[in-house]
Amino acid sequence: MFCRYFCFLSLCLFFPIQRRCSLGHISNLHGRTTTSLPGFENLTMGYNKYLRPYFGGEPVQVAMSLDIASISSISESDMDYTATIYLRQRWTDPRLVFHGNKSFTLDARLVELLWVPDTYIVESKRSFLHDVTVGNRLIRLFSNGTILYALRITTTVACNMDLSKYPMDTQTCRLQLESWGYDENDVVFTWLRGNDSVHGLEKLRLSQYTVEHYYTLVSKSQQETGSYPRLILQFELRRNVLYFILETYVPSTLLVMLSWVSFWITLDSVPARTCIGVTTVLSMTTLMIGSRSSLSKTNCFIKAIDVYLGICFSFIFGALVEYAVAHYSSSQKCAAKAPQEGSANELTKEMEEVNITNILNSSITSYKRKISFTSIEISSDNINCGGLTMKTHEKIKCVLRNKMHRIIGYFTIQNPSNVDHYSKLLFPLFFMLVNVFYWAYYLYF
Repeated sequence: MFCRYFCFLSLCLFFPIQRRCSLGHISNLHGRTTTSLPGFENLTMGYNKYLRPYFGGEPVQVAMSLDIASISSISESDMDYTATIYLRQRWTDPRLVFHGNKSFTLDARLVELLWVPDTYIVESKRSFLHDVTVGNRLIRLFSNGTILYALRITTTVACNMDLSKYPMDTQTCRLQLESWGYDENDVVFTWLRGNDSVHGLEKLRLSQYTVEHYYTLVSKSQQETGSYPRLILQFELRRNVLYFILETYVPSTLLVMLSWVSFWITLDSVPARTCIGVTTVLSMTTLMIGSRSSLSKTNCFIKAIDVYLGICFSFIFGALVEYAVAHYSSSQKCAAKAPQEGSANELTKEMEEVNITNILNSSITSYKRKISFTSIEISSDNINCGGLTMKTHEKIKCVLRNKMHRIIGYFTIQNPSNVDHYSKLLFPLFFMLVNVFYWAYYLYF
């Protein structure tokens, strides 16, 4: 009877006084009689909001439409998005049929007196209904018993993201609507006009994303308690990579190019080349830490941006190692030249002092020594191990020693200045090739 009172107040405003000539009488819970409009008695008499329309018979057809007002934030660390939506539901309740061809917008508080679908948002983390200045709800009643029930909701919904191609990725998110308690035998969900039931996504302007495609689906959720109707809105979000190019890719590339400046500085300028190498390494490390600070530490994805920063760090560190190798080879060569020059000077002085007799004596003595030690003959680099008087283990040691001398000779840099010369060409060439493979893979595969 309380429902009749509110319906009477809301419906009387839409009829002129001269048409209220024939009044019916309906008794309330307190035994008093109230006047009601002719033809509207079925709105209050025998109505039970706890029973769905067509109770015990065919399921209720609930048609839905959505307006996406905004998507305020998309979080990669929490893997969710926050959206404000206008949810509109339509169904027909034969108990609310009245005469005429008009529709009436009722006070939103009357929704407490009517049966409404138990729709909820699947995978919603947090949701609330706006209530400023009053609850943002709408109830509109049509003469054929159709009810339009509209809500303004802000919800945070989970969205599983694949960040392996971040920031050149495309994410697919869903907004799913499902009946909580009524299974498919009681309620059937449908989109009002298919894909045209969703509006607002094509007009959205997001900071990092662009809405590529969206489409609607009708599905069922198989639970232990039954099969429940479900509506799905699926949309694709493509990340705008230009922001990351200006913030991360360009600075890291410039740092790599800055490390190549040391190749044009002489090997003797130790402070200059060391300063460039250490500075670029530290700057690259700071850039790598900053790129990961925006994402959660528990996120274990190897992202595309991490791969590129790792490549840049490797080239910068390689340039620093190149100088260390070139400088060490140069110092070793200088150290080897010093004793040879000293021994050459001493030998010249001695040759001036000795006479012909000493030269002959020394030649004879050295020749005798060579004859007496025919088993081992020592040259400048290699040792001849073909003597018959050597033992087996001594021959093995001698062979191994010769091989070690040859291996060391292969890796010995004869001219350290050529290291910088080749690095000027090889480092930029390899970096360009790696960039071609990197961008081709992440953009087209």
